[in-house]
Amino acid sequence: MSLLSFRTLSAAWLLSLSAACSILPKSEPVAIYRLPALAAGQAVAAASTPAAPASQRSLKIITPYGGRAIDSERILVLPEGNLIQSYQGARWSDPAPVLLRNRLLQAFSADGRTRNLSTDDNNVAADLELGGDLVAFQTEYRNGAPVVVIQFNARMVDTASRRIIAVRSFNVSQPVAGTKVPEVVNAFGAASGALAAEILDWVTGAPGMHAKS
Repeated sequence: MSLLSFRTLSAAWLLSLSAACSILPKSEPVAIYRLPALAAGQAVAAASTPAAPASQRSLKIITPYGGRAIDSERILVLPEGNLIQSYQGARWSDPAPVLLRNRLLQAFSADGRTRNLSTDDNNVAADLELGGDLVAFQTEYRNGAPVVVIQFNARMVDTASRRIIAVRSFNVSQPVAGTKVPEVVNAFGAASGALAAEILDWVTGAPGMHAKS
């Protein structure tokens, strides 16, 4: 093959490649959402018992376990029955279990009764661990209306003995004021804040938070 023929074939191949690239569908832009910030006082608004004294024990908040669908950045929705879908063109800033862990850290920090806090991102020891299973973090349609549902099966562990000292299941529902993604995100913010308040009340009132075992 002559040099001229080789150059002609190369140019033709590049042109065909360029044409093929130009007809590929463009990816749609994706909106990234974080959980709305906690409203002032929201973390303690649901407290149902007298305020517990400040604890000197250290607490590490562990990222909850989530199944394959939940442990992702997708904003999940169940339009009917057991069908799992996600909102198109929208994602969370972090996987749902990380969002919940960070929301709990924010709530405990704002409350101030547990002064020695860390997460599993920090390579430090702690007296107690708060972890569990994130069973639901989604929007469900109930009687045709969207409702945000968060279910968290929590457990507290004494790290010295590796003994589970308390368990409790939390389930929070929050109606959505519309069907648009920003309205759904706002409902997740309210639901996660209410959930954090219940967990905060439970943990700070636990006997293990105020006495060395």
